[in-house]
Amino acid sequence: MLYKEFLDHIYKRYSGNVKLELNRMTGLLSDMEDPERYLNGFHIGGTNGKGSVCATLEALCLASGLKTALNTSPHLINYSERFRINGSELPFTTILSTFRRYETLFKKWDASFFEITTALAFAMFSKQNVEVAIIEVGLGGRLDATNLFTPDISVITNIGLDHIKTLGGTLEIIAAEKAGIIKKGIPLIIGDMEESPRSIVEGVAMAKQAPVFRFGRDWNTETLSDSLDGISFNYSFGKYEFENLQANLIGEHQVVNVGTALTAFLLYAEKRDIPISEEIIRSALKQINWKGRLQVLSQKPLVITDGAHNVHGAKSLLRTLDRLFPNRKLKFLVSILRDKDYPDMISLFCSKAEFIYITKNQSERAASIEEQVEEVKKHNVPYKTVPTVAEAYALAVKECKPDDILITCGSLYTVGEILAISMN
Repeated sequence: MLYKEFLDHIYKRYSGNVKLELNRMTGLLSDMEDPERYLNGFHIGGTNGKGSVCATLEALCLASGLKTALNTSPHLINYSERFRINGSELPFTTILSTFRRYETLFKKWDASFFEITTALAFAMFSKQNVEVAIIEVGLGGRLDATNLFTPDISVITNIGLDHIKTLGGTLEIIAAEKAGIIKKGIPLIIGDMEESPRSIVEGVAMAKQAPVFRFGRDWNTETLSDSLDGISFNYSFGKYEFENLQANLIGEHQVVNVGTALTAFLLYAEKRDIPISEEIIRSALKQINWKGRLQVLSQKPLVITDGAHNVHGAKSLLRTLDRLFPNRKLKFLVSILRDKDYPDMISLFCSKAEFIYITKNQSERAASIEEQVEEVKKHNVPYKTVPTVAEAYALAVKECKPDDILITCGSLYTVGEILAISMN
């Protein structure tokens, strides 16, 4: 079975039976002899920033000499991106052979696409005897397939309005779902979070006797600089004081994400008796491997792609663009999913846009060009419509002057298509 045939097979066979419950996953993993029980490490939830925290943790663990596994979602270009060991994607042959080994069990339990993907990660990571696993929550937390993993450290980055049809329409309801990853006695790191949802999360942590380490109270960051070369910041947590740390991520919001990961890593290192070296930490933060987040694709014109795919992420993107390019209008290439708050997202992009290319990515959930245009028209921003992301990107780059700035955003699907084009 070739890569495309495999992906088509698991999408068509398993993507339509999503159920937010853990009975199937519990039964499936039990039949697989519970590979997740052989793993330790980190479980990362939250609305935005999960991937950046995961990638930062990976860099810190690798720099410390640990055999490190990383499971994230979704993928941008290739399915194999979801499974990394020691910073490298697992070969497709390994993924396929593992799938074939357990396919009868996937059918028995009528497992969903994401349940299969999570089970594959647990199986492959445990078989390869990794020392530390970094597992990103897929959706919510309480009923997410990853929640059968018991970590050393749990993380909730922040709480925003996303997946409201599935998780609920208020920050408090969403916070309760995401707080479902908190385990009895397992330390919890909290990023920059509004007071109301944070109180929900901390209430769950207290009930489960999970120690809480909160941004702004127990640990802190101070941004020193934010440029296209990356971020620099001061960090403090108890006895740890690191000045002028530098990371190769762009955007002030990444300062808190990196700080979140660093706090989680320091607690993990103390628990597992791993030597903590400031020199290693400084080196690791310059080698974070995370694509599609304020990633510079070209210089003249300056083309940046970013995975902002909800209102919370769009606001973070706009704040960064305002700092990097104050009082300047930019060009945007946008395709957003229909189940996101695309009217508010387009309103935010229009506030910074001199021109917008509206297109439609290949996701079945993509908002139509017409739906997006209706929102753009409300803001009197000039625009063009282009049928596909590939055609829109080619046209936008062609029409840009050398000193123009083009931002491509709106969905991780959009970013994936952009990156696939730019790599060829």
